[in-house]
Amino acid sequence: MTQRGSGRVPVRLLCPVGLLCCWLWVLPVTSHPQCLDFKPPFKPLRELQFCVMYTNFGCCDYDKDQELLNRYQRVIGRLGSDEYSDCAGFVLELLCQECSPYAAHLFDVEDPNTAVRTLPGLCPDYCHQFWKKCKSTLSVLSDDPHIVQVIEDQAAVCRYLELGDADYCYPHLISNQRLSQDLGRVKSDLTGCLQLCLEEVANGLRNPLAMVHANDGTHRFFVAEQVGLVWTYLPDRSRLEKPFLNITEAVLTSSWEGDERGFLGLTFHPKHKYNRKLYVYYSVAVGVDERIRISEFHVSASDMNVVDHSTERVILEIDEPASNHNGGQLLFADDGYLYIFTGDGGMSGDPFGKYGNSQNKSALLGKVLRIDVDDNEKGPVYRIPADNPFTQQPGARPEVYAYGVRNMWRCSVDRGHPQTKEGKGRIFCGDVGQNKFEEIDIIEKGGNYGWRAREGFACYDKSLCNNSSLDDVLPIYSYSHKMGKSVTGGYMYRGCEHPNLNGMYIFGDFMSGRLMSLQEDVNTGQWRYSEICMGMGQTCAFPGLINNYHQYIISFAEDEAGELYFMSTRIPSATSASGVVYKVVDPSRRAPPGQCRYDPSPVRVKSDLIRFVPQEMLISAKPRSRNKAEPSAPESSERLQGQGAAKAKHSRQKGRRRKGRV
Repeated sequence: MTQRGSGRVPVRLLCPVGLLCCWLWVLPVTSHPQCLDFKPPFKPLRELQFCVMYTNFGCCDYDKDQELLNRYQRVIGRLGSDEYSDCAGFVLELLCQECSPYAAHLFDVEDPNTAVRTLPGLCPDYCHQFWKKCKSTLSVLSDDPHIVQVIEDQAAVCRYLELGDADYCYPHLISNQRLSQDLGRVKSDLTGCLQLCLEEVANGLRNPLAMVHANDGTHRFFVAEQVGLVWTYLPDRSRLEKPFLNITEAVLTSSWEGDERGFLGLTFHPKHKYNRKLYVYYSVAVGVDERIRISEFHVSASDMNVVDHSTERVILEIDEPASNHNGGQLLFADDGYLYIFTGDGGMSGDPFGKYGNSQNKSALLGKVLRIDVDDNEKGPVYRIPADNPFTQQPGARPEVYAYGVRNMWRCSVDRGHPQTKEGKGRIFCGDVGQNKFEEIDIIEKGGNYGWRAREGFACYDKSLCNNSSLDDVLPIYSYSHKMGKSVTGGYMYRGCEHPNLNGMYIFGDFMSGRLMSLQEDVNTGQWRYSEICMGMGQTCAFPGLINNYHQYIISFAEDEAGELYFMSTRIPSATSASGVVYKVVDPSRRAPPGQCRYDPSPVRVKSDLIRFVPQEMLISAKPRSRNKAEPSAPESSERLQGQGAAKAKHSRQKGRRRKGRV
């Protein structure tokens, strides 16, 4: 099994009972550690009392440690005084290897179909010493009949206890720096690409472009398809047969690959548990005009898994001059207001007006809008927050919170560090570029994000970008079209299950299929980039894990517990049922057992359930590399730009159309 990390892990050198032991700082594994339950090691919540050498990192919690202590006491209770002084330390060491982060290797159980060794694999010199002093304990420590048969033959016993992979024999693996240099950290390949794994969560979806939760304690998640259907999934990953929402007749989209119109976003009101409100963002045709529509719905009072479609109230409609760059993100930030992220109106280079829609604060396109939808049952459907930045500026729309964006596709709110809450409330967005650069931004009140003056850090319109009065907010990261051609914004990981990922912003690219990450250096404020690739070799060889995904990364998501997901599809068409939801997994380290436990609130189900059946498989012979997803030829990416609407044809005549999204 192969794995990686950095940093140092303290390991206490084992010694006979009663003697002074010391601590060895082991340089953290080029090989992937694994526990006997086929899961990664962890730091126990409660300090161990018996196998103290694995208190900082290993495979035992306090209960398992006590179980091993009881076994130890039973064994030494059968020893005479001379045997005790010679063998107590050996017995402790052998029993405690079940707590080692290398337990699966030591007991030769990487393959769940093979029998578990009763004793860990021993290095020959150690085995000979153990046999010479303590062979009488073998029959007590192990019930393996073969050991009993050969117990008097030192060579036979030690040959039997050898491992096929000598690198992992005990105790030499403790001082094997090649193994221990990255123990408990995310593995990287030779180029520094971080190796993670995935769980398949849902499949058979048609361009799944949003997955949200209601924050009501049920731990349901809701997945939206571009055609205008939203499905309810229960915590056991079964799906309700009846859709949560069905507005397919109203949604404007098509089967053309790359069509950016359709059902584009949804979010639940922060107080949904009490007011049953949710908000959706979709494309609609009104006569010959195309518009984006933001509507409010209520969930049925008689069925928490179905929207009452008769409750739709249109909150806002905006004319779309072209069929691309429709935006589509809705979210509630920590201030309780609804944020709406619109595209610049489409075509190429934001050609609308003197400076384009994005720089025009009297237009709602190319903006981050912020509105108040609380207490809107009577009177206006929304109000303007008093502290919106341009409420007093003549000609500016008061809804505008930030401007100068091209087509922000997928934004998220940082939950903050689990303990310190550092970073809480920041809004991260991926803004799709024109023809050279993609970018990641953090949204600031009143900020100008530069389009169409800038694309990433570079000038796009020189006549505008040389105007210092723009005072652009620069991206925290930008990448060129050699890496990808349509950014998909992600999430800052703040979940419980994978401690190594905390503080890592994970995002992707729709066209190239790359998964990427950023991590902030708190001392300098700079963001460090690391690419993410699927685990090679045995890295993902845990039950239920896979190391491949469909190329077109449409969206990212966070469940109610804060765990991270993304959605991708094999064919980027609203009618292709090839979309899959994946959960991101770090196979190198997990949270202690019980730490991430939650009890979902009961869900009264009135629909039939469709049991989840995974379809994806672990690729063991030739795992997916980070570049697998890139189109094989330039015409492939051009074909995916969207081929249907007449307005899109016009935009291609003005220059290569940049993907806004699906």
